Amino acid sequence: QVQLVESGGGLVQAGGSLRLSCAASGNIFLINNMAWFRQAPGSQRELVATITHSGSTSYADSVKGRFTISRDNAKKTAYLQMNSLKPEDTALYYCNANIFAISARYPTEYWGQGTQVTVSS
Repeated sequence: QVQLVESGGGLVQAGGSLRLSCAASGNIFLINNMAWFRQAPGSQRELVATITHSGSTSYADSVKGRFTISRDNAKKTAYLQMNSLKPEDTALYYCNANIFAISARYPTEYWGQGTQVTVSS
């Protein structure tokens, strides 16, 4: 059974920083792309950042220059360093990963349970 577990969310003042982690566990053969999404109350889930297995990254325009996605393939973990946080960054942040499980025929998308980030003004 493959599982993604996020951690690192919390309450921070505007201008502050947080670092989110997403740890994958289970019978994993290969983790392809990993990504962070977020969903604010009353809004659709939006893509924040992605990172390929080789480390290529992409970001939503709203977080470029403030957020950095990274990963440690040996630890099967992705990170999201969030700096210069704004109240509009307040959301439930979800980790997503495309994972090829051992003995699986195809890779599958997996989601974490989410971690809350709240930025006060």
